[in-house]
Amino acid sequence: MSEAAIDAAPERKRGSGVKMVYDLLRDDILDLALLPGSPIDEVQLAERFGMSRTPIREALVRLASEGLVETLPNRSTMVSNIDFLNLHHFFDAITLMYRVTTRLAARARRPEDLQIIRAHQAQFAAAVAAQDALAMISTNREFHAAIAEAARNPYFLNISLRILDDGRRLLRLYYQSFEDRLPQEYVEEHEAIIAAIEARDVELCDRLARAHADQIVRQIQQLFARDHRQDLAL
Repeated sequence: MSEAAIDAAPERKRGSGVKMVYDLLRDDILDLALLPGSPIDEVQLAERFGMSRTPIREALVRLASEGLVETLPNRSTMVSNIDFLNLHHFFDAITLMYRVTTRLAARARRPEDLQIIRAHQAQFAAAVAAQDALAMISTNREFHAAIAEAARNPYFLNISLRILDDGRRLLRLYYQSFEDRLPQEYVEEHEAIIAAIEARDVELCDRLARAHADQIVRQIQQLFARDHRQDLAL
């Protein structure tokens, strides 16, 4: 099909094309099949997906809004880099947001919030059992996003969603450090957080959320330390 014919196709089909490109590129980026800093060629993508460059560009705009790709001054596009030198800022931010949103959720949660949080937790547990890293990333994000929703503070919600999205590739490294076999105890940490929110135990929520963030941070830091020592050995 010619580019003109594709562009003339119904809007619903073009929208479906945009979603397909977005989904596949997002998964490649999150799974680190497309490494940080990798160039993205619209022409090659159009050939790969058999469609015009218009839906490709729309998918890239959506990925850019999530911080996964960026457009350079010369108008070329690349996979966004991860700022490893300033990860301590990210670690501080995610720890604080886990604590704040979980504390507020204990105070403000409604019965329907608990249902939503539990549903996301069930999906996360299933993804862990299946050793499906991409599903673990998405369901973990939705679990913590649901807690932020239950906190009933739109400012904290927006900040939390940005932090959760920014951390998805780091979470891929985190799961990779376990060879995608996440220990069951970390699944159970979510269950303990849900129970504390249900009990409206604000202080317990704070301690559990902090401990949950701390173990993720420690694991990622240890992963980088191991990699660094291996580089020195070579």
